[in-house]
Amino acid sequence: MIKTMLKPRSIMFFAALSLTAICALPVPARAAGNAAPEAVPVNISPRLRYQTVEGWGTSLCWWAANVIGKWKDEKKVDEIIDLITSPDKLNMNIFRYNIGGGDDPSHYSTPGHLGHMAQNGGHGQRAEMEGFKASADAPYDWTKDKDQIKIMLKIRQRRPDAIFEAFSNSPPYWMTYSGCASGNDPGGIDNLKPEYYDAFCDYLVAVCKHFKDTYGIEFHSLEPFNESSGSAWHYLGGQEGCHFDLSTQIEIIKRLYPRMQKAGLKTIISASDEAKLSFFIAMLNTYLDDGKVLDYVGQLNVHTYAGTDPQRMTISGLVNKIGKPLWQSETGTPDKEGFTTNLKLGQKCITDMRLMKPVAWLDWQVAEGSDTHASIVNSKTDESYHLSRYFFVRMQITRFIKQGYTIIDSDQDNTLAALSPSGKELVICFINVSGKDQSVKCNLSWFASSGPAAVYVTSATQDCERGAAISAGSGGILEFPAPNLTITTLVVPVTLRD
Repeated sequence: MIKTMLKPRSIMFFAALSLTAICALPVPARAAGNAAPEAVPVNISPRLRYQTVEGWGTSLCWWAANVIGKWKDEKKVDEIIDLITSPDKLNMNIFRYNIGGGDDPSHYSTPGHLGHMAQNGGHGQRAEMEGFKASADAPYDWTKDKDQIKIMLKIRQRRPDAIFEAFSNSPPYWMTYSGCASGNDPGGIDNLKPEYYDAFCDYLVAVCKHFKDTYGIEFHSLEPFNESSGSAWHYLGGQEGCHFDLSTQIEIIKRLYPRMQKAGLKTIISASDEAKLSFFIAMLNTYLDDGKVLDYVGQLNVHTYAGTDPQRMTISGLVNKIGKPLWQSETGTPDKEGFTTNLKLGQKCITDMRLMKPVAWLDWQVAEGSDTHASIVNSKTDESYHLSRYFFVRMQITRFIKQGYTIIDSDQDNTLAALSPSGKELVICFINVSGKDQSVKCNLSWFASSGPAAVYVTSATQDCERGAAISAGSGGILEFPAPNLTITTLVVPVTLRD
């Protein structure tokens, strides 16, 4: 079973326990005639501690560069920044700035109008990113991408502790074989010409140096690749993208590192943002086989669009062997809009944190025109927005499991538990997408004591709603109802055993 594979145990945690009556909480009523709630035991142990949370976050493209960043209503822009960064809202502190490559101007029907990234099944004009250098001989134009930069500066003002990562989806078009920033023809093969390897590295370093010197923002990390092992990126495609063979990735990193050092940057290199866990495992093994490239990599990044639980555990083992921090730096879902999809994406967060053990977990888009991935749904016709159900699903996790909290052991796949740095606050998040109402019985007997738990619930009709406090009963059992299609968070004062 996966739970057995996840971590060894020398003995079973607990024998059969007497259980208390279900405590009343303001949750949706169970339909008449439904079966009694399914009993779900959850064992929580502070003796088994895992990663310490560095933070939660999102990419800035494309919503910051080409949608909300262009809004003229600064009050609404500031409202959105507050919703994203405020500790009592989404509590995000990690943001990924997209260094645009810039596409061939001739690929637009007329200057300033829609090109292929907004047509032919593309992502709309929001995906058309500006580059800072129009040709090999052109000077850098630092007036470009002003809207994404504006949002980043607003975020820094709201969150002085914000962590920024720079990442590239594609080199500038003029460095590529195809002459197109969305990939080669055919896709799935390298698009960066070897004679431009050094120029590409210089481009990335120049942008990082400019941001440090001009805005006082030194990027925590720089990711030169994005989902590069796949074949999705092709000529006249829907967004910037570039395939890099693993051997090319290694060569680029070895050229990039000394340039960053020479520029006086403390920015570390992160790699390699693969879309599938199987690609990331292959990348880790190839980097290990190289024997040198990992000396230049300060952080490992992966996306969890596709993968299995055994692959998550394989990654956790490899990352532990390598000894570098791991970020889940982008993810989403192929599902359609709706609250069930929102909860499933929340479940992915819990699964990633439990099995793969990243220190940071980031959404792809925090704001877009639908609620499939986004917490904030912006209008496609005017400068207005509303909060999606996913906003509250995410808030149930990111508001309460704060930066610096440590993930601890819990033995249910849909449960995430964390302990505050002081050891005096326990947070338990429980998602129910089982199709059944459930009665959850959390065993807290490994703690010396626990106080009344604050309870928060998000459902189809509840927005991280606070209910009546509950207390553990006989044997340290903290019991609460978890109706189908809900996420419940408990914040419990605790003391640890000596």
